[in-house]
Amino acid sequence: MATTTVARGSAAGGAPRAKRKAPFPIEFYRSALGKKYIMAITGIMLMGFVFAHMVGNLKMYLGPNHFNEYGEFLRQILVPILPRTVFLWLLRLGLIGAFALHISSAYSLTRMNHAAREMKYQSKRDYIAANFASRTMRWTGIIVGLFLVWHLFDLSWTGTGFHYVRGLAYQNVANSLDRLPVAILYLVANIALGIHLFHGSWSLFQSMGWNNPKFNSWRRNFAAVFAALIVIGNCSFPLAVQFGIVSN
Repeated sequence: MATTTVARGSAAGGAPRAKRKAPFPIEFYRSALGKKYIMAITGIMLMGFVFAHMVGNLKMYLGPNHFNEYGEFLRQILVPILPRTVFLWLLRLGLIGAFALHISSAYSLTRMNHAAREMKYQSKRDYIAANFASRTMRWTGIIVGLFLVWHLFDLSWTGTGFHYVRGLAYQNVANSLDRLPVAILYLVANIALGIHLFHGSWSLFQSMGWNNPKFNSWRRNFAAVFAALIVIGNCSFPLAVQFGIVSN
C-alpha cells in the first residue's frame, strides 16, 4: 500500500511522464528510415505512371483516331461498375497523393541531413555514381513539379493559348506542341525529368535496403536505360510536331 501511495504521489507531484507514442505507421514515417521507404515506394508508383503515360502517348504516331480512342478508353475504365471518368479521377488523386508524400519526404530528409551533417542521405559511392544527377535532384524536382502544373492546365483542364477542345486529345496535343516556346519547354522539362529519374531509380534500391556490390552495376544500368527511354519517348512528341511528322 505504501509503495502504491508513493508511486501515485510522484505522478501527482508533477514528475515528467513519458511522451505517449503515436501509432506505429506515424512513428515510422517520422523516422529517417520511414521517409526513405515512403520516397522509394512513391517513387516506384510515379515511375510506373511516367512509363505507362509515355507508352500510351506513343499512339500519337498511329494517328488521331487511335490516340483519341485511347483517351476515351482511359475515361471509360471500370464502366459500368463506376461512372465514367471516376476511376481516372481516383487514379489522378492517388498520383497526387503519392507526389505530395514524395515531396514531403524529400523535404523532411533534407532538413534532417542539414541538422545532422555527419549522416548524409547519399553514401559516397552513390554520390560518385550519380554525380550531377544527385547534386541537382532538388532543382530537377522543382522543374518537374512546375511543369506538371503547366501540363495539367495545358492539356487536361483549360488549354493555354490554343483552341482547346475537350475530348480531342490528339488535336489538343498537336496544337499545343506546334508552338515553338511550348515545345522547348517540354524538351527542357523532360530532360530534367530524365536526370531526376536517373538518380531516383538508382537510389531507391538503397532506400529499400537492396544495396549489394554485385547488384550495383545492374541497378546503375537500369537507372540509365529507364531514364533514357522516358527522355527519348517524351522528347520525341514535341520534335515530331515541330518537324511535321505529327500534324494537326
